[in-house]
Amino acid sequence: MNTPFSPGRLALNITLWLAALLWCLPILTAIWVAIHPIAQQGHLDLFSPLTLDNFVAAWHAAPFARYFINTTLLVLMIVVVQLVLGTLAAYALVRYEVKFGGVLFALILLQLMISPDVLILNNYKTISALGLRDTLTGIALPYFASAFAIFLLRQTFKGIPRVLEEAAVMEGASRLYILRKLYVPLAKPTYMAFALVSISFHWNDFLWPLVIADSVNVRPLTVGLQLFSAPEQGVQWALIGAGTLMTTLPLLVLFLLFQRQFVQSFMRAGIR
Repeated sequence: MNTPFSPGRLALNITLWLAALLWCLPILTAIWVAIHPIAQQGHLDLFSPLTLDNFVAAWHAAPFARYFINTTLLVLMIVVVQLVLGTLAAYALVRYEVKFGGVLFALILLQLMISPDVLILNNYKTISALGLRDTLTGIALPYFASAFAIFLLRQTFKGIPRVLEEAAVMEGASRLYILRKLYVPLAKPTYMAFALVSISFHWNDFLWPLVIADSVNVRPLTVGLQLFSAPEQGVQWALIGAGTLMTTLPLLVLFLLFQRQFVQSFMRAGIR
């Protein structure tokens, strides 16, 4: 069935396409700059020769292999710990009769209202006192407890019928076994939704790693990318564009592969 023509619908479609183009403009600009020779950056045209040399030069201009390893280890460490702690906390809030449980949950949600940047000074003092400065653990430690993960998992666990757990208890199952075999499998969409959000956030995190990391051995991609704009080297936009694309490519591929699961996960794990 064909949709009848409507000027309002046409205007809406044009607006959406323009907004999408505006959103993609930085990426398109980075691609355009990265695939053209540095010598021709000032007078580019549609028929300028294309090259991949900028990606090779950017890769060798900084230890990107080390940066990718650091970022991958850092993100995996944070996401795994967040999911484990979030699962345990959410299960305790839902299935255990905790005194002042509502107040405790409200205090946990306060974390969502506080920007992490506000706590940088206190976190820096704490990490330094623990002797974890300039380590991947020191970068990851302030993010281990995630109120967002606890909130999502708590809402999901509340929707699981208690009768299923009671039946498992009657069969002699332990709490840990019930959590591992019943709750976790039923909450897979929520785990996927949160994991994608957490990976995206911590892959792009810049300020806290910049403050706490000093050496190449622990420096993530976002901090390493700033080397291309160092004043003593001059601003080489071709290398910056190539480095930016290499940094963001894993996230773009991840989103393209799991975009449908991502949307469906949040639709199922939304606020009830």
